Amino acid sequence: MTDVTETRGLQDLQRLRAAVATPVDAAPVQPKRDAQGRSYATGKRKNAIARVWIKPGKGQVLVNDKDQSVYFARPVLRMIINQPFQAVDREGQFDVVVTVVGGGLSGQAGAVRHGISRALTLYEPNLRPQLKAVGFLTRDARVVERKKYGRRKARRGMQWAKR
Repeated sequence: MTDVTETRGLQDLQRLRAAVATPVDAAPVQPKRDAQGRSYATGKRKNAIARVWIKPGKGQVLVNDKDQSVYFARPVLRMIINQPFQAVDREGQFDVVVTVVGGGLSGQAGAVRHGISRALTLYEPNLRPQLKAVGFLTRDARVVERKKYGRRKARRGMQWAKR
């Protein structure tokens, strides 16, 4: 290989860059599954944390031992949960078991979506680019700002009127 001090032109730089940039062991990523054939991932959103297990099945989703239509009564929340499956054309192919704690229903639905997306990438690593492109693998870091002293809320001041 050419020493850095001996580079004379553009061709030498390109050859040096190609030699450094090529990965030595570019082995394909192996799926991560437990003894029962499930993949596990954790999803987070606001103050909600969802532990998600997925395995091949008929598309049943259990959230805290209840059906998703019972736990998430609003159709919008169920739609949020099913978005990762729609993005990769895997609707009705996986059974999902979720344990979710903290936050409200909207944050919990977002946490479940994040967990399902991460579990899908562990079950089938070749789905990662599709899920990453639509933003389901990114943890939404927005959380509620804390209340400050001397204020009514995080930023709103006290009401004042001159009399």
